[in-house]
Amino acid sequence: MNNNPIGIFDSGIGGLTVANAIHKLMPNEPLIYFGDTAHFPYGEKSPDSIKYYSIRIADFLIEKNAKCIVIACNTASSIAYEVVKKHVKNKIPVISVIEPVVNVVCNNKSLNKIGVIATKGTIKADAYAKKIKAIAPEKEVSSLATPLLAPMIEEGFFNNNISKTIINSYLSKPKLKKIDALILACTHYPLIHKEISNYYNDSIEILDSADIAAQAVLKALTSAKLLASKNKMVNHFYVSDYTKSFETSTKIFFKGKLQLEKFGLWDND
Repeated sequence: MNNNPIGIFDSGIGGLTVANAIHKLMPNEPLIYFGDTAHFPYGEKSPDSIKYYSIRIADFLIEKNAKCIVIACNTASSIAYEVVKKHVKNKIPVISVIEPVVNVVCNNKSLNKIGVIATKGTIKADAYAKKIKAIAPEKEVSSLATPLLAPMIEEGFFNNNISKTIINSYLSKPKLKKIDALILACTHYPLIHKEISNYYNDSIEILDSADIAAQAVLKALTSAKLLASKNKMVNHFYVSDYTKSFETSTKIFFKGKLQLEKFGLWDND
């Protein structure tokens, strides 16, 4: 048993969907979350920058006694996952949000043509297509960059006419025609899951990484015998730059007592 917190990081509010899924699945587990709002969105940053941010944040979480690190960001997972694993030298588990979704897709024989929507960084890295094709080469993967969605969600524009117009514009692209499933390859996107399902009239499978990643975290902690026996700790949420939308979203997901702090991880850069 280990009552240290689960460390989670993302470029902004999107990873809160993963943190919320983990909290619901494992309510005894204390959480420590870092939202790198100062550098949002990661999808527009260079691979070297994303690797640098990810290593710095991993060190911060380790200093806070995190017993594992969940990279709750598809862009960081696609670019910095292996770098972070090597950096922590297998001292604690590191969980990406990509591999668990890839495994679900590859194990479902009814899914033949899969669409992927994500930030520019994730699509450019082509992580989902490469990993799916490596395991199941017979599957067709069609990827589309949707760079307006994460900033739109970060600013609180979802479940309204503005979001519907932007979402429908992207989903109507030829690349996403006749797909059997759509991977929401950004942890912000579960917040528009319903709108995306409505576009397809619930006719295809929509896969988001939040619940799938939470199951992967449970499996990793169980295997390493790191599950908490009880939770008497307050969940801690840190941001590199305060935003009202982050505080609002955190309070929506975590209705109980929480601590939100600005931590100047980059002040000396």
